[in-house]
Amino acid sequence: MFTVEQDSHTDEEIRRILSMTNVAVVGMSKNFTKAAHYVPKYLLEHDYNVIPVNPTSDKILGQKCYNSVSEISEDVEIVNVFRPSEHVLPVVLDAIQKKPKVIWLQEGIHNPEAEDLARKEGIEIVFNRCMFAEHQRLLK
Repeated sequence: MFTVEQDSHTDEEIRRILSMTNVAVVGMSKNFTKAAHYVPKYLLEHDYNVIPVNPTSDKILGQKCYNSVSEISEDVEIVNVFRPSEHVLPVVLDAIQKKPKVIWLQEGIHNPEAEDLARKEGIEIVFNRCMFAEHQRLLK
């Protein structure tokens, strides 16, 4: 079976990251069957400030959508990415302008080049993990 490697964060480090509540969600979906919809919906229901980034929508789950992370007016602590691995680099380049504390690449997403760029900017990288699953595992 093919497995994608995962970052080396400890449970304590993931708990610390999950304590940050301003989360931009790149690739957030209106389709309720997709993880890119139900994961941010779960976060909203657990007191996170979810900021959708989707240039094809005006609002998702009642939240104003932005075309890119760099256009968001408020502070962003975590950029949670629901984009294929090969599309992550431009997302990270844009997100770096916002200076988030963490870029979180959802389960199955890994782009070493983009991750190294973010690390060089002092941004923590989580990859191949689901925020929903980690929240349930560590904070429920």
